[in-house]
Amino acid sequence: MILRRSLLAAIATSACLAVLPSAASAQVVMKLANATINDVQHEWQKLFAEALKKRVGDKVKTEIYPASQLGAIPRMAEGVALGTIESFITPTSFVTNIDPKFQIFDVPGLFDSPEHVHAVIHDPAYRDHLETMFLSRGIRVIGAIYNSPTVILTKKPAPTLADLKGVKARTFASPLQIEPMKAIGVTPVPLALTEVIPQLQSGGIDGVLAGMPILTAFKYYDVAKYVTDLNFAHIVSVNLVNEQWFQSQPKDIQEAIRAAGREAEQQAYPWGVENVKKSNELWKANKGEILELPPAEKASMMKSFVEIGTKIVEQNPAVKTEFVKLKALVDAKRPK
Repeated sequence: MILRRSLLAAIATSACLAVLPSAASAQVVMKLANATINDVQHEWQKLFAEALKKRVGDKVKTEIYPASQLGAIPRMAEGVALGTIESFITPTSFVTNIDPKFQIFDVPGLFDSPEHVHAVIHDPAYRDHLETMFLSRGIRVIGAIYNSPTVILTKKPAPTLADLKGVKARTFASPLQIEPMKAIGVTPVPLALTEVIPQLQSGGIDGVLAGMPILTAFKYYDVAKYVTDLNFAHIVSVNLVNEQWFQSQPKDIQEAIRAAGREAEQQAYPWGVENVKKSNELWKANKGEILELPPAEKASMMKSFVEIGTKIVEQNPAVKTEFVKLKALVDAKRPK
């Protein structure tokens, strides 16, 4: 009788253990945060999720949260740094508070074209360097992509720099946008993306510094119609993962994450370039206008902006060191 009871207890215990997930088979959840939607950042996330699944199957469950579903940009940046969010994709300008070295990608006039951006940030040796550049801040770069040129949206036409004087414009939270705008008489107002349309509608701001794909994805043409193509800098976006979370994963998952990120970069690039063209067409189709500065004004503006940007990144020795390294590659890859 005692033997029978012991056997039944053993069977029951085995049955209970069978239904409990083991640490080895537990599924990893990876939240992918993003402030935007239906743009190249969102596309990278989808491509990454597919590429990762191809490598690890159901070992990792990716959950994509576009359009600031996990909070405003500062909260998402804070989340990936602290580890409450595993992954966050953003223009580099929005994470300069985490590490000022992100400023180097925002210097006006640094890149000539989307092709130039792609050639530089995906140079094999530099791409490896970029991945680990911010480990001291607890974040790893698993994705780096060309985003779009910088334009300014205004409620009134601004075909010249004089028309921009006095305009209160949302900027990214980076001195590489704030200081150049001050130089042409624009009042910079750093805002998270979730705050922009309400402020534009209420009159809190008169304009928005952004990339065209964001303006069309969020239907800004319903609020303002005039875009001036300043194009003083090409926006670079990076996908960050929390390093402590990354290191807690088995080696096969770590390598799969890295490989999936690199694969998604290459796939997202042509999609992103084409999306900028489609966004311009969509803007015009919705009765929006795209204005160009007079060539002489544009040249004068760029000369001033380059000087301002270079001065900013040279103030911090660590930032300057990284900028010198990047600039050497930029010059080497510059189209002849």
